Amino acid sequence: MATLTISKEDEQRVKALGFLNNRGTDNFSARVLTVNGAITAAQAKCIAAAAELFGNGMITFTTRLSVECQGIPYSKIEDFRSYIAKEDLVTGGTGAKVRPVVACKGTTCQYGLIDASGLAKEIHERFFNGYTSVKLPHKFKIAVGGCPNNCVKPNLNDLGIIGQMIPNFDKNQCKGCKKCSVASGCPVNAATIVDGILEINADNCKHCGRCIGKCNFDAIKGGIQGYKIYIGGRWGKCVAHGQALNKLFTNKEEALRVIETAILFYKEQGKTGERFSQTIERLGFKNVETQLLSDEILSRKQEILE
Repeated sequence: MATLTISKEDEQRVKALGFLNNRGTDNFSARVLTVNGAITAAQAKCIAAAAELFGNGMITFTTRLSVECQGIPYSKIEDFRSYIAKEDLVTGGTGAKVRPVVACKGTTCQYGLIDASGLAKEIHERFFNGYTSVKLPHKFKIAVGGCPNNCVKPNLNDLGIIGQMIPNFDKNQCKGCKKCSVASGCPVNAATIVDGILEINADNCKHCGRCIGKCNFDAIKGGIQGYKIYIGGRWGKCVAHGQALNKLFTNKEEALRVIETAILFYKEQGKTGERFSQTIERLGFKNVETQLLSDEILSRKQEILE
């Protein structure tokens, strides 16, 4: 296997552009950015052509839904970037900053409670693109899950959002059916019959929305769409499970404000090289939660960014 001959400085420079060295060679994988894995047919053709023209023809996908073209010589990096720019494609997604946003297919999935893809795109524009020049203590990953099935594992990201559906339960409409379709259909046994009347245990309910419309007497006709936010998750050698903020957001803009507040908080109070989960552990979850749910940090946005 060939030995790497370029300097460490040059390797770091192109890594910041989204080119990661293929171990033991002078070749690199180009990390082509997508918006939650979505590209047009024309962009797919462009990436395929670039992979053959400048790389070894192999295309792979990252866990954050970027596209990687392997085997690109150092001398062809700028040619690759210029070629994919014809279809408005860029490389990147590395470094101590907000990373590409990922989401499940909750937008089209039968269990999806929110427009996960649409929300991920909005977060991408506001906080991946909008904060692209903002250096953070470490990488900051965001994921959007359409429902509590947790397929994209939002609670293992620095910040995760999980779609919710809070059932509107009208106890007066309950007829005390011997066989309750709501209780039998609840996947987590949060709905049970107590003294002949349906009860929903708020602590056990996952807000999955599976009970909506199940009652033949309209005891649960509908629900309120919401967003549950987890902070401080990460995977890797040291896994940390994110903790949920003690508030269920029913307003999308309010949830987006919390995301921005978290990024600004991390920039201001995180230490260099420290993941968000470590910042939370050091400062205390309740302390961090209080700051994220207030307007104080956002009021100092320009000061923090400058």
